Amino acid sequence: MTPMVERPLKPGKESTIAYIGLGANLGERERTIAAALHALDADDRTSVLRSTAPIETDPVGYEDQPRFLNAAARLETRRSPRELLELLLATERELGRVRDGGPRYGPRTIDLDLLLFGGETLDEPGLRIPHPRLHERTFVLEPLVQLDPGLIVPGKGSVAALLAELE
Repeated sequence: MTPMVERPLKPGKESTIAYIGLGANLGERERTIAAALHALDADDRTSVLRSTAPIETDPVGYEDQPRFLNAAARLETRRSPRELLELLLATERELGRVRDGGPRYGPRTIDLDLLLFGGETLDEPGLRIPHPRLHERTFVLEPLVQLDPGLIVPGKGSVAALLAELE
C-alpha cells in the first residue's frame, strides 16, 4: 500500500489536523486499511493528507489471534471531534467491523482510533483525546513517528520521545 499524497481540503470553514490509527487482523488486511483511508478521504469534510505504510505487529491485550497490520494517517477535517469519531465508527461498520461479542482487543476486520485532534484534550463519555493508551503502544507510536516525529501528545511529550521510552 502506497502512502497517500497530501491533498488539503477545498477552501471553506476552518479545519483541524487530526491523527488516526488504523489496524486490521482479519481478512485482506492491507486492502481493508486502504479502503478505510479512501472512505475517509471521500468524505466532503475530511481529507487524508498523508498515511503510513502498514507495519505488521503482534496483538496486545488478547494474544490468541492473528498478527495485525497497523498504520497511521494525518487528516484535515472540518468535523468536530465527536463527528469525526462518528465517521470513523461508520467506516468501521461499512468495512465489516462488529463490536458486539468477542473478547476486548480481539480480532477485527478494521479498527480506526481517533488519536489526536489538533492540540485538544477531551474527556467525554465514549471520547477521550488524546487516545488514553496512545503513549503505551509501540504499534501506534511507530507509525506516528513516521508521520511527524515532533508531533506532541498533550500532557505527554513528543511521539518520538514516547516511543524511545518504550524501546
